[in-house]
Amino acid sequence: MLIPHDTRTALDTVVDLMNTAPEGGHGEELGDVPSLYAFVESHQISDVGELDERDLRAVREVRGRFTDVFGAPDARTAAGLINQLVAAAGTTPQLTDHDGYDWHVHYFAPGASVADHLAADCGMALAFILVAGERERLRRCEAPDCGRAFVDLSRNRSRRYCDSRTCGNRLHVAAYRARRKEAAAAR
Repeated sequence: MLIPHDTRTALDTVVDLMNTAPEGGHGEELGDVPSLYAFVESHQISDVGELDERDLRAVREVRGRFTDVFGAPDARTAAGLINQLVAAAGTTPQLTDHDGYDWHVHYFAPGASVADHLAADCGMALAFILVAGERERLRRCEAPDCGRAFVDLSRNRSRRYCDSRTCGNRLHVAAYRARRKEAAAAR
């Protein structure tokens, strides 16, 4: 599946934003305006001015809407949620070639709030996945104590964990130890 750089970046941002929520045993990672600034900076979200509590609340609301898209029971429901999200953001497609990247499309209107920026660009990235018939790639980690979001970009859509080095490896080691314990008890 060929995904343009800007779409991939937006998908990574959606996942990272969703994973700031206090779900799955993790604490709230967008607890205050400085943490929102840190998120904006770490994801190189352009054209963001001063942020305040309203922005924080709005970004958390957008985060919840992305969570609803990932949890949608079918493509039609996901499409409706994405349509609402990008329409409310006042999507305004514009070609740009900033920061050394080739031409790509930004979907947020000039001067948009950070929440509208995220809703437009990230919502359109999710739309790209839906249009490509790849909604099943929007997943939650299968580790019982995790539940973090991820986009499965593996060739055969077989990824089950948010991070194979942590969640996946931890579960594989636990299963191995359980098998060894069972084998030892059977002797």
